[in-house]
Amino acid sequence: QLQLVESGGGSVHPGESLTLSCAASGAAFDYYSIGWFRQAPGKGREAVSSISSSSAGTTHYADSVKGRFTISRDNAKNTCYLQMNNLRPEDEAVYYCAAGRGYWGLAQYGYDQWGQGTQVTVSS
Repeated sequence: QLQLVESGGGSVHPGESLTLSCAASGAAFDYYSIGWFRQAPGKGREAVSSISSSSAGTTHYADSVKGRFTISRDNAKNTCYLQMNNLRPEDEAVYYCAAGRGYWGLAQYGYDQWGQGTQVTVSS
């Protein structure tokens, strides 16, 4: 069982950047693909990005974040990152990382272990 802890959230102005981290423990991190998801108040949880298990893994991005967000992972540090640039008010949400095996797409059903989330606030 993999335990996941997100960090790096905070409050920023539009156009600024944040980097989220997802630290894993309890199992072999490099067996798992990682997805980032977010949930805004009053809305359902949506996919943001994903990366397959290898350090230079295959990545996917939601259309809404393509060109602004970059996912990466460091298997030696058991950590996945989400670099978020040019943040917009519509990016404001609780961001979750999730782990799965054998799937690295953007569908939530592919991930069965979830962190507790970190809040990202974007306002002027």
